[in-house]
Amino acid sequence: MAATTAERRETIKEIVCDILEIDPDEVTQTSRFKEEHDADSLRAIEILASLEKTFGIVINQSELGRMVNLDGVYEVVAESAGWN
Repeated sequence: MAATTAERRETIKEIVCDILEIDPDEVTQTSRFKEEHDADSLRAIEILASLEKTFGIVINQSELGRMVNLDGVYEVVAESAGWN
């Protein structure tokens, strides 16, 4: 059975929170990783690599500029995975 949007969003949130070492309650769909959670470019690359491995997709590094919050990450992953 295919995962639902909610399940996919939750998986993405878990990945991001694990890499940024933050509590899931601290992050919202629109909170900005760099400004609000002290993420750096190395963490961004870690997030990208983990998403690629988890979902079996390839994400161009040029998409990192869009991956500033959970909403942005979901959009990029959804496009790369063909969920839309």
